Amino acid sequence: MTSSAGHGATAPALGDLLHLEQRAFSALNTQALGFTIVNETSLLGHFRQAAFFVTGATGALTLCGASGLVSVVGDTPYSVWVTQLAKTLAPQPPVQLLDIGSAPESLVDGWQEWLPEHLLACNLKDSEGTRIGLVIYARDEAWQEHELSLFARIHETYGYCLQALARTPGPWKSLAARLLQRRTMVGAAIALAIALLIPVRLSAVAPAEVVALSAVAIASPQEGVVGAFHVQPNTPVKAGDKLFSLDDRGLESRRAVAARALQTARADALLAEQRAFDDAKSKGELAAAQGRVKEKEAELALVEGTLERVTVRAPADGVIIFGDANDWLGRPVQTGERIMQLADPRDAGVMVWLPVADAINLEPGAPIRLFLHTQPLSPLSASLLETSYQAVQSPAGVSSYRVRGRFEQQSAGTRIGLRGTARVSGEWTCLGYYFLRRPIAAVREWTGL
Repeated sequence: MTSSAGHGATAPALGDLLHLEQRAFSALNTQALGFTIVNETSLLGHFRQAAFFVTGATGALTLCGASGLVSVVGDTPYSVWVTQLAKTLAPQPPVQLLDIGSAPESLVDGWQEWLPEHLLACNLKDSEGTRIGLVIYARDEAWQEHELSLFARIHETYGYCLQALARTPGPWKSLAARLLQRRTMVGAAIALAIALLIPVRLSAVAPAEVVALSAVAIASPQEGVVGAFHVQPNTPVKAGDKLFSLDDRGLESRRAVAARALQTARADALLAEQRAFDDAKSKGELAAAQGRVKEKEAELALVEGTLERVTVRAPADGVIIFGDANDWLGRPVQTGERIMQLADPRDAGVMVWLPVADAINLEPGAPIRLFLHTQPLSPLSASLLETSYQAVQSPAGVSSYRVRGRFEQQSAGTRIGLRGTARVSGEWTCLGYYFLRRPIAAVREWTGL
């Protein structure tokens, strides 16, 4: 019966011991380990108070934890007294029992005030047997023999964990680590300096559009009102095809009046010619009548010529470019006012609106990469032809320079009117200036230096 009872009592103690060892091994720092020691060790034996000390570099004990407290303050009366008590305990035995009768006379009064009668001191040692910590447990009843063996075993684990958490590299290792860290920093600085010297080309990104480089302006031949369009925007035409017509209703009326006046003048001239055979005086009227006939013929010819110019035809083959036809119908126009453009689709180029804030030095032939919105994964290559001397307002309302470029190879994707984003590359410079160009410009703008 006694053997069975002892075996039954040992099984829970072994489980608690394994649990405490697992908790100790999982501690991430000395504070977490101390919390486990002063609070959870009660699974192996009940106690009322516990105090955890750590040995410093000089061998002095420092109070680091107490049961029931999250943190301890070293200058409180209890902390000062219990530290004095810890200094009187021998560092050799793993565990030692004390009571108030064995305490020095100078500590008896404090013992009666701060601790119960029976005390168990457990030394924490490293792998070389040197004390690196101390734990004091106090309670009212005496400690049992089987509890002492359990406390000795678990404090061996506590000592191992405390040594692992408090282990610091030796002076040579610390020096080597500092040298390695310094060398790494110096190497990183050198690598960064070398990287900032890598040659790159200055570049700027700006909105762009596919345009015709040699487009012909189709303007109104005379004053009038736009009457009709014979083509749709962006459609190919042949030379001689009708493009648009001005309203000719007023000219038709003028031509009818001029034709009637010419008939009247010719009738008057014929009558004057017949009279001239019989009357010498009528010969003078004949010359005046013939003059009026020529005058009316000239007026009619002028009106008919004007009517012929009412309809505008394509001067060559190409693609007609203009806006919405409804924006022009019924609109009065002046002589020479541009209404549309005639472009050769084989002579397409790129127009880049480069903002003034992103302007860089550009030379003819500089590379341009165009990323159209319709095919962003297939950029088009072009070379710079010219840049505008002065900045103008872009379609987006931004003060920009107009940069024109010619495609290196014409393709079906270079349809006039397509829009996208272009990257214009300038002169060569180093990577450091490429990244610091805008900050330097901003500093100069603010400081004037």
